[in-house]
Amino acid sequence: MSVVDHVREMAAAGLHSNVRLLSGLLLTMSGNNPELFSPSQKYQLLVHHADSLFHDKEYRNAVSKYTMALQQKKALSKTSKVRPSPGSTASTPQSQCLPSEIEVKYKMAECYTMLKQDKDAIAVLDGIPSRQRTPKINMMLASLYKKTGQERSSVTSYKEVLRQCPLALDAILGLLSLSVKGAEVASLTMNVIQSIPNLDWLSVWIKAYAFVHTGDNTRAINTICSLEKKSLLRDNVDILGSLADLYFRAGDNKNAILKFEQAQMLDPYLIKGMDVYGYLLAREGRLEDVENLGCRLFNISDQHAEPWVVSGCHSFYSKRYSRALYLGAKAIQLNSNSVQALLLKGAALRNMGRVQEAIIHFREAIRLAPCRLDCYEGLIECYLASNGLREATVMANNVYKTLGANAQTLTLLATVCLEDPVAQEKAKTLLDKALMQRPDYIKAVVKKAELLSREQKYDDGIALLRNALANQSDCILHRMLGDFLVAVNEYQEAMDQYSIALSLDPNDQKSLEGMQKMEKEESPTDATQEEDVDDMEGSGEEGDLEGSDSEAALWVDQEQWFRGQ
Repeated sequence: MSVVDHVREMAAAGLHSNVRLLSGLLLTMSGNNPELFSPSQKYQLLVHHADSLFHDKEYRNAVSKYTMALQQKKALSKTSKVRPSPGSTASTPQSQCLPSEIEVKYKMAECYTMLKQDKDAIAVLDGIPSRQRTPKINMMLASLYKKTGQERSSVTSYKEVLRQCPLALDAILGLLSLSVKGAEVASLTMNVIQSIPNLDWLSVWIKAYAFVHTGDNTRAINTICSLEKKSLLRDNVDILGSLADLYFRAGDNKNAILKFEQAQMLDPYLIKGMDVYGYLLAREGRLEDVENLGCRLFNISDQHAEPWVVSGCHSFYSKRYSRALYLGAKAIQLNSNSVQALLLKGAALRNMGRVQEAIIHFREAIRLAPCRLDCYEGLIECYLASNGLREATVMANNVYKTLGANAQTLTLLATVCLEDPVAQEKAKTLLDKALMQRPDYIKAVVKKAELLSREQKYDDGIALLRNALANQSDCILHRMLGDFLVAVNEYQEAMDQYSIALSLDPNDQKSLEGMQKMEKEESPTDATQEEDVDDMEGSGEEGDLEGSDSEAALWVDQEQWFRGQ
């Protein structure tokens, strides 16, 4: 048994640090004495050494060694052709032990993807003849093609994966995300569905995700609910997570939070989707819950984007935008395809006045998730913030045409119309249509109430808000009802509404201001004193914001603090 055989056995046993030390020494010996090892042995040493570097996440060094290994293999192939040994069987066991050249190229491509050099990864994998590509090579190629905008090649690679492995569900999702019809995708799996018992749910599963990727949230929710109710698939964490995400996309935040909580209870180590869950909790003012969620996720893994996004949401809704910006950037560094991280960073940039940079992030989010309305909402808010009413109108109309006339798209278009003095009637019509479809849709209720407030139709506004609050409780709705009640001199009930709003979100500044304003009007003497206090507090807030901006660079050196939270 040769020393190279020992290296190979240690590699197979997973003793990567030992392989790295020994193979490094042996390669130095080979460099000083080229006759010490045969070409095939040197090839094996280079591959095993590169594998150990890959395991230690030294990807550039690993690529260098894999490249040397492939060059050695090429020379070895030429040598074997020049000097054949007929009748000799001595080389047969050795050739059987040689690491696969295709596997080496796959590992090289993995290194390039970790280094975010996608074009180099594609070039390496493209060099493998089509007939020699394994399912995992085709899967990686499909993902890389999709990421670089080569959709036709991506579809071809995904289909090749399904031809070899018809139950590759992620490949199915990949095809659906590239607008391949659900019926066509289902046909690729039909034989295996019919030949294996208890797989009848798969065709329904494909149908559900076909609706997801066409933006038909209502039908997607109904179809996934039918799956979730099946006894064999009840309490599946992935299905619950998908259902939660769909409720979120449909604007039903209450049910979204409920489903995320169910999924989290079933799997305490769940990370996927927790960034959206944290965002929803932060929007509701449940910042303590957001902080606890962030701590839990960091304890599970700080190498995923989700913990950083959740902590970023806590910072954003605490009005610490510089810190939210840093955390969003860290999340993107870990996962450049994290839509929630892009939205967080974009929102932080917008609130810091860096609108053009924010626009870039929202556009990238739209590219990754063209059926998510919140991506378009962020971009439109940027246009409106930079007086780009025309661009906002064009974008809102495109969303309306692309995603269909539902309560969300109608409200989004109405929001833009409200900014145009000559389009107020159109805004009113759009909001009425939205509320006819979904009387409980909070964003539509809020925008309609704003319109009624402008028109000083306070009684109509009170009726609208009372009706909306009959079956749900929301901080913004209670606060707005308080504002309307103040306008009609119903001070006591207004105070009650502000109190309810603050109980739902203790950080809601507008509710606090409304309550303080009423207290000042009731006590003129106290009002003067409170104004002095407000001035002092105001100056303190400005100092905090300036400090948070200047400290942004320090947070880069404090990642350990975030991990400990």
